[in-house]
Amino acid sequence: MALITVGTMAFDAIETPFGKTDKIIGGSATYVAYAASNFVTPVQQISIIGYDFPKEELEALKKQANTEV
Repeated sequence: MALITVGTMAFDAIETPFGKTDKIIGGSATYVAYAASNFVTPVQQISIIGYDFPKEELEALKKQANTEV
């Protein structure tokens, strides 16, 4: 059985009392794909991303979630 996720793949900026990080990978579709890959494969993802989205992250998502991006 396959799963299709539709949502965002984006950069998040997180600030807590303990520190701040910029440009951390986030977005609802990213996390749904990673989580769903524990239960079903393949995960097919529909998202719009910018040219600055790291290719390494796309490759990691493909490998971990057996995802078609």
